[in-house]
Amino acid sequence: MDTLCGSGELGSKFWDSNLSVHTDNPDLTPCFQNSLLAWVPCIYLWAALPCYLFYLQYHRQGYIVLSHLSRLKTALGVLLWCVSWTDLFYSFHGLVHGWAPAPIFFVTPLVVGITMLLATLLIQYERLRGVQSSGVLIVFWFLCVVCGIIPFRSKILSAMTEGKILDPFRFTTFYIYFALVLFSLILSCFREKPPFFSPKNVDPNPCPEAEAGFLSRLSFWWFTKLAIHGYRRPLEERDLWSLNKEDRSETVVQRLLEAWKQQQKQAAEHSASCGPFLPTASSSPTRRRASAASGRTVSGEDEELLGARPRAREPSFLKTLLATFGPGYLISSCFMLVQDLLAFVNPQLLSILIRFISNPTAPNWWGFLVAGLMFVCSVMQTLILHQYYHCIFAMGLRVRTGIIGVIYRKALVITNSVKRESAVGEMVNLMSVDAQRFMDLAPFLNLLWSGPLQIILALYFLWQNLGPSVLAGLALMVLLIPLNGVVAMKMRAFQVEQMKFKDSRIKLMSEILGGIKVLKLYAWEPSFVQQVEGIRQSELRLLRQAAYLHAISTFIWVCTPFLVTLITLGVYVSVDPNNVLDAEKAFVSVSLFNILKNPLSILPHLLSGLTQTSVSLKRIQHFLSQDELDPQCVERKTIAPGYAVIIDNGTFTWAQDLPPTLHSLDILVPKGALVAVVGPVGCGKSSLVSALLGEMEKLEGKVYVKGSVAYVPQQAWIQNCTLQENVLFGKALDPKRYQRALEACALLADLEVLPGGDKTEIGEKGINLSGGQRQRVSLARAVYSDADIFLLDDPLSAVDSHVAKHIFDQVIGPEGVLANKTRVLVTHGISFLPQTDFIIVLADGQVSEVGTYSALLQRNGSFANFLHNYAPSKDEEHLEEDSRPAALEDADDEEVLLIEDTLSSHTDLMDNEPITYEVRKQFMRQLSSMSSDGEGQGRPVSRRRLGPAEKVVPALEAKANGMLIEEEKVGMGKVKLSVFWDYAKAVGLWTTFVICLLYVGQSASAIGANIWLSAWTNEAAVGGRQNNTSQRLGVYATLGILQGLLVVLSSIMMTVGCVRAARLLHQALLHNKMHSPQSFFDTTPSGRILNRFSKDIYVIDEVLAPTILMLLNSFFTSVSTLVVVVASTPLFAVVILPLAVFYILVQRFYVATSRQLKRLESVSRSPIYSHFSETVTGSSVIRAYGRSQDFEAISDAKVDYNLRSCYPNISSNRWLGVRVEFVGNCIVFFAALFAVIERSRLSPGMVGLSVSYALQVTFALNWMIRMLSDLESNIVAVERVKEYSSTETEAPWVVKGSPPPAGWPTQGEVEFQNYSVRYRPGLDLVLKDLSLRVRGGEKVGIVGRTGAGKSSMTLCLFRILEAAEGKIYIDGLNVADIGLHDLRSQLTIIPQDPILFSGTLRMNLDPFGNYSEDDIWRALELSHLHTFVSSQPAGLDFLCSEGGENLSVGQRQLVCLARALLRKSRILVLDEATAAIDLETDDLIQATIRTQFETCTVLTIAHRLNTIMDYTRVLVLDKGTVAEFDSPTNLIAARGIFYGMARDAGLA
Repeated sequence: MDTLCGSGELGSKFWDSNLSVHTDNPDLTPCFQNSLLAWVPCIYLWAALPCYLFYLQYHRQGYIVLSHLSRLKTALGVLLWCVSWTDLFYSFHGLVHGWAPAPIFFVTPLVVGITMLLATLLIQYERLRGVQSSGVLIVFWFLCVVCGIIPFRSKILSAMTEGKILDPFRFTTFYIYFALVLFSLILSCFREKPPFFSPKNVDPNPCPEAEAGFLSRLSFWWFTKLAIHGYRRPLEERDLWSLNKEDRSETVVQRLLEAWKQQQKQAAEHSASCGPFLPTASSSPTRRRASAASGRTVSGEDEELLGARPRAREPSFLKTLLATFGPGYLISSCFMLVQDLLAFVNPQLLSILIRFISNPTAPNWWGFLVAGLMFVCSVMQTLILHQYYHCIFAMGLRVRTGIIGVIYRKALVITNSVKRESAVGEMVNLMSVDAQRFMDLAPFLNLLWSGPLQIILALYFLWQNLGPSVLAGLALMVLLIPLNGVVAMKMRAFQVEQMKFKDSRIKLMSEILGGIKVLKLYAWEPSFVQQVEGIRQSELRLLRQAAYLHAISTFIWVCTPFLVTLITLGVYVSVDPNNVLDAEKAFVSVSLFNILKNPLSILPHLLSGLTQTSVSLKRIQHFLSQDELDPQCVERKTIAPGYAVIIDNGTFTWAQDLPPTLHSLDILVPKGALVAVVGPVGCGKSSLVSALLGEMEKLEGKVYVKGSVAYVPQQAWIQNCTLQENVLFGKALDPKRYQRALEACALLADLEVLPGGDKTEIGEKGINLSGGQRQRVSLARAVYSDADIFLLDDPLSAVDSHVAKHIFDQVIGPEGVLANKTRVLVTHGISFLPQTDFIIVLADGQVSEVGTYSALLQRNGSFANFLHNYAPSKDEEHLEEDSRPAALEDADDEEVLLIEDTLSSHTDLMDNEPITYEVRKQFMRQLSSMSSDGEGQGRPVSRRRLGPAEKVVPALEAKANGMLIEEEKVGMGKVKLSVFWDYAKAVGLWTTFVICLLYVGQSASAIGANIWLSAWTNEAAVGGRQNNTSQRLGVYATLGILQGLLVVLSSIMMTVGCVRAARLLHQALLHNKMHSPQSFFDTTPSGRILNRFSKDIYVIDEVLAPTILMLLNSFFTSVSTLVVVVASTPLFAVVILPLAVFYILVQRFYVATSRQLKRLESVSRSPIYSHFSETVTGSSVIRAYGRSQDFEAISDAKVDYNLRSCYPNISSNRWLGVRVEFVGNCIVFFAALFAVIERSRLSPGMVGLSVSYALQVTFALNWMIRMLSDLESNIVAVERVKEYSSTETEAPWVVKGSPPPAGWPTQGEVEFQNYSVRYRPGLDLVLKDLSLRVRGGEKVGIVGRTGAGKSSMTLCLFRILEAAEGKIYIDGLNVADIGLHDLRSQLTIIPQDPILFSGTLRMNLDPFGNYSEDDIWRALELSHLHTFVSSQPAGLDFLCSEGGENLSVGQRQLVCLARALLRKSRILVLDEATAAIDLETDDLIQATIRTQFETCTVLTIAHRLNTIMDYTRVLVLDKGTVAEFDSPTNLIAARGIFYGMARDAGLA
């Protein structure tokens, strides 16, 4: 270097320490200034260039029009280039004139000149690539300015000392250069206009990040506007930005799907190359079917032989993720690397600072320089760390989005066998839990390499400091790792076990909520409460154990750094008496150990996170590799002319491992024909329809279906949207056609009654429509679709007989709207068969007969026998013709009272396939994480309509706006203090107080230990040795261990308190819910109640305690830091106030914004999952109508909507981090600065103590705000649980002091006196002034139009509805005077929906264990279930699945009959129990009731009038009043309402 500077007039050395270091007025040599200092910016730009050009190559935004700003920047660049070249020519000029300048005067201007030219070209290239603000150039100009400051000062100083300017020309050019560079830096901070030709931003509210400049991105300034918004008023959905293009679902899911398809292709090629025999997980279903059909099964021997071959490869989902998201991960890794290296600069600076303090002769500027460098280094560390986090969290979000999208798309195409083994709940879990795991792991992934790197660096520096003694501390750390690991494993095991309990508790709760009405009717609540509490006990026991383990791990965490320091320093001073412990060694080691603590404590968590995620990865990979429905299963293009549907020798099964359901079918359906499919229960009628839709697996044969298809499943599938949207189902509105569809399906009368007409929102699963209304909406959807082929799976079973007739005539029959279409009608109704073109009779999965009605009758086969048993006699048949006009008039006055139907016939949704029969997983879905994080705080606020899971209702408003279920309130504003107080009371006030005391003690002992250490280091070494080291070590150890013990104590206290709170809160919630009236469950979606039991209780169990502990930890750390720094440098007190004000301001802005963003995020999360489970449930309908893509788009939109609050949420944490860490960095800076100012009165030990404390504070300050905000959003769970623990309850179960007489009721006489009732306050009366008397032992049939109040009457009997006025007497006892259970346990009901609970059959029949085994078997025999149950290996312990899915509807109804037979009380109520059953089962039930309940009073709500024609009397209700009440024969003779109904049914 010295030769470059030559001898010329510079003649200086490159480096002169006397000039630069050991002086009070430092300066750099002219040679250094002109060489290295001038080259630094150039080296940076050339180094960054290749990467930057590569980046620009791939990130093209369109070009930016040449603006004044751009012109100015370019002009400055050109000028700078000119200035450098002027310098160069001046040197040449000198060479020519004989005074040879030093070589450096040629090299530097040349290098600088070329670099300036490069910068100018880069400005233009960026403009063409659409870069609005260039980080690379801002840094370059900044370096130029910084490197220019030193010559700037030095030239002025030398001119002043010399009295004249030595080189006027270069002096002038330098200052021109400096001015231009400064101006360039200022200009580069401004943004260019958006690029031209960039896609026009139509977003009303684009994300400001895309437009933000480099500095704004670095400091997250672009987020500030939203933070201010959020502080001024609670954020709402309209305040959220729209997503950047690269974060949107369509983009991300597309990329992931392409990568996955690539993997599948490779796996398939690999399998192909391995040999033809390999059964692959993803081998095409068609190939497998072919082998199954041809009967080739692989024998066991062959399998063994094949087993030796390499197993087929599943496509790897991990590789898919890497291919899609790998590049983003690499960029984040670079940030992480820089941040890791910077972390080690501050301990080195601390060591220089302590040396400076110990050396009184050192010049002052050293200290100021070190303080400044500490600050700069901390700020850079902060900025880079948060860029890293932002990058990695955004990537995590994308991963989650991608996984959700891919799973959704897969769920639309899986076969039924796959659907059978993975319940909706499991699929929702893949989407919610497993996808979330990837997102949670993302930020820690880089620790896999960064952790070891940090450990190695820390050890290297420690070794330099303390030599081999470090190994002692390291050994301890290494020993603690397995201990940590064991604790983590054990906690993991507890967690898994606890998850099992939690899952079973939630599953039970969801069943209880699904069947709450049945529980109330049977008075079974106590049995179920006991079951739930039993599970809860085990759950809390595990919670307690896990929490004690957590206390141990906290102890390890807090004591590790301390013990390591203690052992290392102890070994260091005792190994060699000449080892003197001074401040530099002690405190630099302490701060290095603090750095070391992080990777060591996070590694075990990272490993457990990795194991969890790998499980999730396998689950997702397994799900994505499952069989898909074969789209080629049904040939849709070609068909023999004249036909619409052909099955040629078709054999079908629901799953490969099940025997075929349908064998060798040959069916031809001509175009435009109406074909009826009939047969007994379980003969494969619905399966036949599914086979035509391509839903079953085809083993052999061919299926041809030509034309578009409309499908009406047996159980209507209703979406959670308006009635109109349900009918249109994605088609454009054509008012005429729409009107016609509604009219034909008899929906007009319903629309008048629905609060919002066809704009009424329908709750989840169509909960606010009666069964019949749901079926008619489903039918209207088909009619409106105007398809070519209509597959109607028993659409008439759920509606009243006269409505069925209307629908047949108007829609399905020869004169209906669909007259010219091809219709395949599965039916149990006999009266319509004569009007069909021909009939297919199925038996045991085969076609037993085919032909027209008359032909089949003459053939005298099974069909004819069936008919003669059930059909009305011939001479009544001609009546049907005249009755047609009458039926129409009746339909017009069919008033439907919506709300009454909500209660009366709330049958649950099921899919058409028999196996995935869908009362299914009834509410399992909400488990994952439904609903909002904060309801009902402050004022409620009306927000957009949410998904089903978020909707409670003052009935009057509901009437007005057509919504049954109000949206869940998104709480606003701050959480009330009373909530914290409630929680403190639940924990126990004394416990709370003691915990705080323990924390104070712990902080005091920690400070004590460190002050002791600092005093020890100040002890002068006498003769190169320190005295009484053992006493020093002893006291230090005692203080440290005391701190550890206090930590353990406080966390054990916290555990005890939190478990107590969890127990009390859950108990209160459960008991209140079990006592809530039925109306509460009708207006509150089960998802929302379940949420309280799952998400909110989970938060109270597992989230609150750790959050509070961390909050206390960080709070006391921050306070002790301030105490220590102020104690050592009192001057520091001056800056506390401004820093505190800034900190509190940031905290206020952040908490207000973040709280609301979290609420919006959780409210928008549940619709994703509810829509998903809705889709899975209705997948066959969606596929039949060909709407899969539309539904994918809807799902993407819901995910994007959720991301719109997720993304600002993660940005808000970064915004906070940068600002709060700035406060922390200021604390470090001022601690160092004041130490330098007051160096004369400070010992090195005090400085070391104060600065090493300050270095830790940044983390604590940041964590404190985060925890505070977490606590605010989590404590809401307490508020929500409290809210549902104090809703109003029904009458007491048992009234002390007035039990009914023993054996009551003896007669079974029922009397209504002037009885009126309404569903909820504010609604109209459903029964008006009803007076009637039923004598003991009478059989009374109750009939009436939908909404006449039939079901309400039975509900009043059980006091599910309480009287508005009037009384009910049973055997002369007023039912209002006794407890609910005393009443309900003495009545028997066979409810309309046969609801079973998961558990044994015995539990379903007799939950309290009151009956003997013989009693139960007798009941089963009488209910015709004996053969079925005895054929099961488990007998009475046969396990019913959730909702009784593994039994057919008929069997379930028979189980309900068995319950009634067991109870055998004097009064039996049948509520439309026969609606879902074929005629034969119906007959069985009716016969049993006639024989077994001969002496009882029977009240039957009848759908099929033939069941009540032989009853004693029939009660006809009309609009809530008694219209007719007499024996059936008298009523028919009277020719009133009953006569009309009987005539429609062909009975009169």
